[in-house]
Amino acid sequence: MTRPRDAMIRPATAADIPTIARLIRMLAEYERLAHEVTFDERELEAHLFGPRPAAEVVLAEAEGTPVGFALFFQSFSTFLGKPGIYLEDLFVLPEHRGGGHGKALLVHLAKLAVERGCGRFEWSVLDWNEPALGFYRKLGAKPMDEWTVHRVTGEALARLAQG
Repeated sequence: MTRPRDAMIRPATAADIPTIARLIRMLAEYERLAHEVTFDERELEAHLFGPRPAAEVVLAEAEGTPVGFALFFQSFSTFLGKPGIYLEDLFVLPEHRGGGHGKALLVHLAKLAVERGCGRFEWSVLDWNEPALGFYRKLGAKPMDEWTVHRVTGEALARLAQG
């Protein structure tokens, strides 16, 4: 699928925080994880647009209206000895799916990865999300089935930090 004529991918700005927050909440609902959304918009703004940004966001727009987003950050591969891009979230409004916006976001990030000399571009997908899994396979993405994601959060993170 080619990029839609009316689609535009642009870097988000601090003025986009309400839009980014709304899209994150919609993604969480889609992923059945709305109960895990606890961010404060001011903190989100500080982490995305403060003096030391932790991540970047690009927005997909159709006719000047945001219809999707990608939030990503730099990772690093010790085996390759190169940085990478890790896509934390990709979301396109349901009514705009199939119109090329998701692919346009991924193409944009792949170009950034190449421009930045990255050795890889990767992301995680919920195992039940067949539409996304099929979409990514069509683009040439390969699942890393032999890897299991581990996570420490909340009280467990605090305990671990205490040794």
